[in-house]
Amino acid sequence: MFSFINNHHHFIFTVLPDFLHNKWTLMAINLCIFALLIKVANLLIDKFIDKIAQYKNDYEFKKQLVTLKSIAKSIVDTVIIMFAAIYILNVLGVDIRPILTAAGVLGVAVGFGAKRFFEDIISGASLLLEGQVRVGDYIEISGHEGVVEKIDIRLIQIRDLQGRVHYIRNGMVDIVVNYTRDYSYYVFELGVSYDADINYVMQALKEADEEFRTNSSAKEYVIAPLEILGVDKFDDSAVIVKARIKTKPIKQWEVGRAFNKAIKEKFDAKGIEIPFPQTTIHIVKEEKSL
Repeated sequence: MFSFINNHHHFIFTVLPDFLHNKWTLMAINLCIFALLIKVANLLIDKFIDKIAQYKNDYEFKKQLVTLKSIAKSIVDTVIIMFAAIYILNVLGVDIRPILTAAGVLGVAVGFGAKRFFEDIISGASLLLEGQVRVGDYIEISGHEGVVEKIDIRLIQIRDLQGRVHYIRNGMVDIVVNYTRDYSYYVFELGVSYDADINYVMQALKEADEEFRTNSSAKEYVIAPLEILGVDKFDDSAVIVKARIKTKPIKQWEVGRAFNKAIKEKFDAKGIEIPFPQTTIHIVKEEKSL
């Protein structure tokens, strides 16, 4: 490594004009070269991963490739930046060999601090290999949930519904709830009046589902027919029917909103009441005694 840097340094001084022999100018040029290397390396990774993605038209496979791309870029950028740092120290006349030796001696002292760093790297590698989290997944970690925007060797970056970005260390990931692995479900509870015929209500739901999967703009995201789980509970003013729709990953909320509209229209057409809490007040008039 040291001979490569020294040879590179000598080559630059030989071929460049005299006015560029200043070490600060040379350092600036080489920093631009390192920055260009990062740009080119990331571009090559993009092209290579995108080429692989063309051979298999599978959404889950493509999410895995996007995650792999993010990890690969993180590793390559880190390695190039390390070489750049070594080069800068060498140009400044700093012999890094004693520094590396001292780092070995101080390794025990800084081991506790470095422990977190290595935990993050090992946990990140495990998440990648097992496919627990991919870029584009909607997940929940440690009470934070959102869409995964980026994964690198240290952090998972997720953005929630309000646009807030959460940065979570890989080493802190214990339990991951993935809402979009392979497929999703939109689960809903529907309240109907106690006076309603439950069988009639369920038939209306089935009709709404058939029409929805035929005519709705969201029909392409539905994987299977509506699954009516049955009467789930009895509330104060309604009988609760529970059901769910199987959808493509991360499309459950879009499908759910569209299907809620379809249910309302179908129930209005069928005369089925969706009740709301009501309070009946009885006024008792007292007669005055003479």
